[in-house]
Amino acid sequence: MNGKQLKNSILQWAIQGKLVPQDPNDEPASVLLEKIRTEKARLIKEGKIKKDKNESFIFRGDDNSYYEKFLATGEVKCINDEIPFEIPQGWEWCRFSSIYKRLTDGTHSTPHYTESGIPFLSVKDMSNGSLNFNNTKYISETEHIELSKRCHPQKGDLLLSKVGTTGIPLIVETEKEFSIFVSLALIKFTSISIDKRFLIHLINSPLVQEQVQENTRGVGNKNWVLTAIANTLILLPPLNEQLRISDKIDELTPIINQYAMSQQRLENLNRGVSGLLKKSILQEAIQGKLVSQIETEGTAQELLEQIRQEKQNLIKEGKLKKSASTNSIIYKGDDNKYYEQIGKELIDITEQIPFDIPDSWNWVRGRFIFLPMESIKPTSDFIYIDVDAVNNRTNVIDNPKTIRAGHAPSRATRKLHKYDVLFSMVRPYLKNIVLVDSTYKEAIASTGFYVITPSIGLYPKFLFNLMLSSYVVDGLNSFIKGDNSPSINNCHIENFLYPLPPIKEQQRIVAQIEKLFEQLH
Repeated sequence: MNGKQLKNSILQWAIQGKLVPQDPNDEPASVLLEKIRTEKARLIKEGKIKKDKNESFIFRGDDNSYYEKFLATGEVKCINDEIPFEIPQGWEWCRFSSIYKRLTDGTHSTPHYTESGIPFLSVKDMSNGSLNFNNTKYISETEHIELSKRCHPQKGDLLLSKVGTTGIPLIVETEKEFSIFVSLALIKFTSISIDKRFLIHLINSPLVQEQVQENTRGVGNKNWVLTAIANTLILLPPLNEQLRISDKIDELTPIINQYAMSQQRLENLNRGVSGLLKKSILQEAIQGKLVSQIETEGTAQELLEQIRQEKQNLIKEGKLKKSASTNSIIYKGDDNKYYEQIGKELIDITEQIPFDIPDSWNWVRGRFIFLPMESIKPTSDFIYIDVDAVNNRTNVIDNPKTIRAGHAPSRATRKLHKYDVLFSMVRPYLKNIVLVDSTYKEAIASTGFYVITPSIGLYPKFLFNLMLSSYVVDGLNSFIKGDNSPSINNCHIENFLYPLPPIKEQQRIVAQIEKLFEQLH
């Protein structure tokens, strides 16, 4: 259980009457609700507030079922299916609209901003249960006065976020004048006492937050409309019990926070240990230390010959340029130095070799084992994978975009195939790396990725784990240039040195990696 789950559990106990004992001498909540109704009736008669056409009260019938009566029409309906749990004697179920005198929201029109004046707040100005005036926009006093005729926040009022991240409550604690945007709802209360602390806890409880999520409209910019706010089912304990509940939660809050911090530290530690172990496993894997070598599985040199033959066939078929036939042979000489031969040129590359590998393995340049990237121009609607579409914690595609052909970004040109490996050239240290599965084989990737299409001798899952290794990521990261968008280029990936085992050993390495990673979870 993390800190948030613990807090939610305590809030749930609180609203079910299980956090503090009941006192039979407390004035029941039914009396409190009747006082609020009486005051609202007086304010309506005086023309200070409008009559609520949907005003209702909830009661329990002789059959123990719950009913809601609408005062305007006299209609009565059974609401058993809405009541989630039993509450103590003296408590009452009601709609949110039953406990306040007015609900409205901020202006729906963008005001004329000024360099100074009256603060104009939106949902972004709510932070940790208080208003933040540090980065606010301003409007003129004249415009504020005009907006205040409809919506005038004052000390003691309740603000609710209703657009974007919905259902965040806040009691106004300042005397400062300010206006609000449509993303905030404003609730004004009667003079009848309700513990505002309890109200905040109630709104933050699973009972209300689940209704917020169920009744929020829209996909992108979500909206918790005023009618849904008003219709939210809540419960009300006697006032004295509200105070006892709030006091108890206040007492427990430091303990909850301490627990949450301890849990977070533990999670961070576990993630850190797990990350270090994964890093170590991958390093062992690419150095040939994770599984034993088996002589009958052949050598990487034989594999490179297969790759060379594959490229020759593709050249004959017109699928590769003739220049792709240029080959590189890296070997260890009798003097224990490493040499690279390209055509007739022989170069000593000993200083470039980062670690020893088994005799059956070979060092290779990326350009000799990766097939050339392909470009494509979208002609119909397509799935677009940019860097934001890759979850760099799980290394999977979890947020792709569907884009119309006519609205394709200029960077949407990388053709994908099943078993390609995407490696982000922008901030490679973030490890936006993913193996393309069949779901996205027809998708198009951003030019921010290097799309690695493995040759015949590369097991895709081995290639994926190789590109995830610290050796590759840190090595390529050393080539980064640029301040605003630090990046590497194609040549850095293509000229990098990669360790290559025989294909069957690649498969055994992957199987062992997956087994060990599963144990870490």
